[in-house]
Amino acid sequence: MGEVTQFEQTALVMGLLCSRPEVLDNVLEILIEKYGPIHQLEGPFPFIFTNYYDEEMGTPIFRYFILFSNLIDPSTLVNIKHETNFIESQFAKEEKRVINLDPGILSAGNLILATTKNRSHRVPLHDGMYAEVTLLYKDKAFQSFDWTYADYKSDQFKALFKQLRSEYLKLLHAHS
Repeated sequence: MGEVTQFEQTALVMGLLCSRPEVLDNVLEILIEKYGPIHQLEGPFPFIFTNYYDEEMGTPIFRYFILFSNLIDPSTLVNIKHETNFIESQFAKEEKRVINLDPGILSAGNLILATTKNRSHRVPLHDGMYAEVTLLYKDKAFQSFDWTYADYKSDQFKALFKQLRSEYLKLLHAHS
């Protein structure tokens, strides 16, 4: 029988899409209050990879990525996704989001995102949430999958996540 051990702490990362720059500071303030200091904030990057969100959010849309300083137990990802869904609803205008928050956990080996949408490659967790391995770290680089979102699949953002992985490893070492 295998021995049950505690999960290794992971970095909380968050992809953020925003079509109303005037709300960004307020959203960041709430995220800092809930999840602690931001270690690194990257963006804005024009969100040009798909028009999926245009009708709901309006244009232009900008992408940001956040790496938080506090490491987390990966089992808390479900609760974090529920909280970020609530934050999105607080800022919605006429029931349309102007902010989209995609929390995930970054470890030495992968980036896992939380989602409410079931697909064949997603693992059910609990309370209506699923986990998706979005990027896999192999051969000193992040590798994507057929299902990886187009922007996360880009060379630019895979390189960014490699850099965020290095920061995570420094944080992990500092906390041990």
